[in-house]
Amino acid sequence: MRPALLLALAGFALFATLAAWRAQQPVVLTPQFVADRVVIPAPLLVALHGGDRFLAADLETMRLAATGMDDRGVDTGYLVRAQREVARLNACHEDNYYLANGLLTWGGAVEQGNEVLRAAVECRFWDEFPPFFYGINLSFFQRDNEEAARVLEIGAQRSTQNAAAMLKLAVMLRAEQFADERLALNYLIQQRDSSTDPKLKDMLDKRVIRLQGLIGLREAQRRFEPAHGPLASLEQLVEAGIIEALPTDPLRLGYELRDGHIELKKLKIAGLEEQP
Repeated sequence: MRPALLLALAGFALFATLAAWRAQQPVVLTPQFVADRVVIPAPLLVALHGGDRFLAADLETMRLAATGMDDRGVDTGYLVRAQREVARLNACHEDNYYLANGLLTWGGAVEQGNEVLRAAVECRFWDEFPPFFYGINLSFFQRDNEEAARVLEIGAQRSTQNAAAMLKLAVMLRAEQFADERLALNYLIQQRDSSTDPKLKDMLDKRVIRLQGLIGLREAQRRFEPAHGPLASLEQLVEAGIIEALPTDPLRLGYELRDGHIELKKLKIAGLEEQP
């Protein structure tokens, strides 16, 4: 008898033995409340797709793109966990890093979206866009202009058409002479306008409106402080008659005053804030 057949028979016998033993064990049903949507871990996805991690990443990205957002908005907690698993399967996946940047980083889950981008920067060594996206995020959200300039220089090295523009941004960041929110707005508008998916375009449009609200508040702060001193609360801008009302954030996160600067509020995701 051939060795392969013997191995198959032995495997079947082991399976039958385990199945028979499991059938004799008592079943304990414990009622549980499922608080969130299930995300399949990367190792199990690989097993379910016959060991092909690239196929698993492709199919999982299509699934989360179709189910992670609907007419009510984006299921951010689900996308954070799902896109992390896709990045573990294939950090080079283009759709995954694009969605993570547009829907997570600019939707309030800054660290989680940037985590996917960092993996894409390392994996996609030929691609200029992950360093560009990540560099802008570092400057705008984390005010780390030195690291942002370094990452943009990486993008310039990879680019065939935009190298000069990225190097110019890097120089301006190091010189601290560039209005990052204006650049960020132009970049986000470009992302929105280049999208061919109507649902994604609508989601990105909400982020454009959110950023326009921030720019308006910062401009109002610049007008307020020479006459009234340091801004203590956003409501003072309305009370002083500089703006009629605080802008409405379509993502319902809002804006806040932190260390004298008006910022976008970040999304707090239970169970993920403490993770590295």
